[in-house]
Amino acid sequence: MNQRFRPTRLIRLALALGLILLMLFVLWGLLALTDTAFGVWEQLVNLPNWFFYLYGAAFLGILGAGAWALWRLLGPRRRKPRGKDSPPDRRTIEKRLEQAEAKGMDLASVRKELALLQQRKAAGTIYVGFFGEISSGKSSLIQALLPQATLETDVLGGTTREITAYRWRSPGGDSLVLLDMPGTNEVGGALDEMARSEALRAHLVVYVCDGDLSRSQYEELQALLALNKPTIIALNKIDRYRQEELILIIQRLQARLGQRDRVRVVPVQAGGKREALVIGPDGREKRVVRTMPPRVDALREALQQQLDEDWEVLEKLRDTSVFVLVSQQLDAAEQAHRAQQMETLTKSYAKKAMVGALAAVAPGSDLVIQGYLSISMVKEMARLHGVHVRELDLDLLLQLAQKRVAKSTTIMLAVAGNALKAFPGVGTLLGGLTHAVAYGMIFEALGKAVAQSLSSRGALRPAQAAQVFEENLREDLEARARRFARLALEIHRADRERPETDTAAR
Repeated sequence: MNQRFRPTRLIRLALALGLILLMLFVLWGLLALTDTAFGVWEQLVNLPNWFFYLYGAAFLGILGAGAWALWRLLGPRRRKPRGKDSPPDRRTIEKRLEQAEAKGMDLASVRKELALLQQRKAAGTIYVGFFGEISSGKSSLIQALLPQATLETDVLGGTTREITAYRWRSPGGDSLVLLDMPGTNEVGGALDEMARSEALRAHLVVYVCDGDLSRSQYEELQALLALNKPTIIALNKIDRYRQEELILIIQRLQARLGQRDRVRVVPVQAGGKREALVIGPDGREKRVVRTMPPRVDALREALQQQLDEDWEVLEKLRDTSVFVLVSQQLDAAEQAHRAQQMETLTKSYAKKAMVGALAAVAPGSDLVIQGYLSISMVKEMARLHGVHVRELDLDLLLQLAQKRVAKSTTIMLAVAGNALKAFPGVGTLLGGLTHAVAYGMIFEALGKAVAQSLSSRGALRPAQAAQVFEENLREDLEARARRFARLALEIHRADRERPETDTAAR
């Protein structure tokens, strides 16, 4: 259908003549420039030295300024660092909610999040989240702050399976709720997202660690600190370190976190028991279990200092982090809604293609590119993502898809035929049914490939989409063929029954 443009002989002669004229003009300009340069040089050598050097300096200065201007204009642009955008506010969130609800999206979880924020604001209680990896000692640390509370702790780690709230009144008289959250980096990571979300809902966070930060811990902290979340780093299990080692670890933590006003590193000891090896007077070794007294005064003091700040500041910072959480939930809801729409579109166009195949008993071999349906499907998917698709990219995608379909047509038709044989009562297979199954499989594979390209790249990338399309064509052929064979038979039977129904109605 698309033929390459081949210039005629007359056009080629015109292009050759234009090239010769351009070459002559360049040569004339070079000769004129050379003559002018030699003339200027002869005049300069006869002038005083000071004028010669002044002229040379001016010439080089102008040349350097021009080169600098060209570099600024045409040179590579510096990318702006990420994360500098202002966080969302309530007005932005409400506007996005209205737009999402107009699209028919399910926003029950988002509304629940905003209701929880309003409920906590009305209560006037400060929420403190204890956050950190498993076995870092969060539960034991809360137990040290609240001796009257009984929390389940286990040396194997990961025993806190849900968020537990404990009320505590600080030395300054403030009412607090301490949230004992599941440890992150547990096997499978199923509880990580719940803990991170609750950390964003809290007014301030106590991040518990027992040594220098790992990469995952550092990334978690940076995400909290990017929201200006008031954070206390509780360095737990300090009984394992000598004094000089403890000082070095604290300095290392402070250096990695940088100069931040709302972050403080405090050493703590949650208590518990420790086994020690004791050598008696007779030289015999004996293992004894010693009870370690808790040392949490520094943590109490750090908490009180954070609470002594302006209440409105804490509320504003907490609201900002919750709005970020809500924005993330909205992004996830929009992505899920869009994915559902893309799947619905893919199924709809696959069915339309099958109907077309049944109407045309012997469709052409180019099962993708010949169809108006494939173009409409790609354009409609692009509109859902708010992406403009160039005709050039669309043509290239369909050309690449056609080449890949040509390689797989024979095997797809064979598999489709075998799938139809599995249904009794079909009898002699019709060519239209076989082609209909193949059409359905092709359009499903193409729709999924285009959806993946638009979702992952934010644009239609023909080469990438064609590669995914080819992989989708080969994936699970027999199961897909049986599914589309069943659908093809349903369409065929419905089409046969429709005229009888129309005649009876008349």
